Amino acid sequence: VTSPSLDRLWSFVCDITKGHNVSSTSWNKKNLDLLAVGYGHFGFKEQKAGLACCWSLKNTAWPERIFHCESGVTALDFSAASPNLLAVGMYDGTVAIYNVQNKDDVPVLDSSDNPNKHTCPVWQLKWIEQDHNRLGEDNGEILVSICADGRITRWHIRKGLDCSDLMRLKRTGSDRSKKSAGEKEMKGEAFISRQAPGMCFDFLPADCNIYLAGTEEGHIHKCSCSYNEQFLDTYKAHKGPVYKLAWSPFCPDVFLSCSADWSIHLWRQDILKPILTFSATTNAVHDIMWSPTSPLVFGAVTENRVEIWDLGVSILDPIIVSSAKPGVRLTTLLFAKNTNCVLIGDSDGQVSVYTLRNVSSSDASQVNALYDLIGATLASQL
Repeated sequence: VTSPSLDRLWSFVCDITKGHNVSSTSWNKKNLDLLAVGYGHFGFKEQKAGLACCWSLKNTAWPERIFHCESGVTALDFSAASPNLLAVGMYDGTVAIYNVQNKDDVPVLDSSDNPNKHTCPVWQLKWIEQDHNRLGEDNGEILVSICADGRITRWHIRKGLDCSDLMRLKRTGSDRSKKSAGEKEMKGEAFISRQAPGMCFDFLPADCNIYLAGTEEGHIHKCSCSYNEQFLDTYKAHKGPVYKLAWSPFCPDVFLSCSADWSIHLWRQDILKPILTFSATTNAVHDIMWSPTSPLVFGAVTENRVEIWDLGVSILDPIIVSSAKPGVRLTTLLFAKNTNCVLIGDSDGQVSVYTLRNVSSSDASQVNALYDLIGATLASQL
């Protein structure tokens, strides 16, 4: 049997994107040949203007569309209900919506005139398909962002871009008890210290009213769109910022989280401790994604390598490890929907396309195998 491998096919890169950090990637939900890539630096000191580019598989040398943004792009996502709309989140807090069918470089809507706009980095944003009847929205889709200001916000497209908060993330630490009686506290400081910067979120595929939110303090909160005051649950295991959360597309109550603390945890939503922990390096894990075709397979990127894990083969080591070129940091990972390809973004402005060979493909028994693995692990912990 030939061993699993990642074989590099080509890279999306051109003069304009070279040297720009790839911060986010999103497939178009209707035209699966179209890939949106956001470019922007994550550090405060390296801020410069950002880019959002739409690349087509038909032309790897030059993007179909190039949108120049005043601030670095930190997050983007294509709408499913209106596949021509691309939402972009930026380092300065701007949320903008571009029509990729337009030739011009200006967003059709942006948050700059909104008094409630974010004013610090938007770390993730996504279009979420909602039930029509429950929210009375016309297209059954809302745009949600999570920001370093501790807010999870839904955006409405009415006359402009309007917003309301789904949740304000409060710190859960016991910092308040540390203040001695003699200390006077300024109001502004008190407020800031209570907000927990939000890093990532993911809505439960089976119930779009429930979502997870990861914070800079390492906690994962389970939230409901119906309550904006309290969390339903809090999962505490990470010792550093949670960079990405991903519900399994096959097993509706299973999710993955990855963190700056070098680890990836696998959780079942009714249990507040991780079932399994994967930690193969001493580097922050920046991105994770489940395979869209294999229930036991997921990918992860750390600064210096790509890891492909197949839990049917091993829960201790990835089945594939592919190292970054010297001096280049890896930043994003995205599986293709209709082919066995993986796309990896990096700090030098490249999105490299790899084909994934000899990794188990999907069948119904794999879903059971994941549940069996979780069951066996839980039994052994008792």
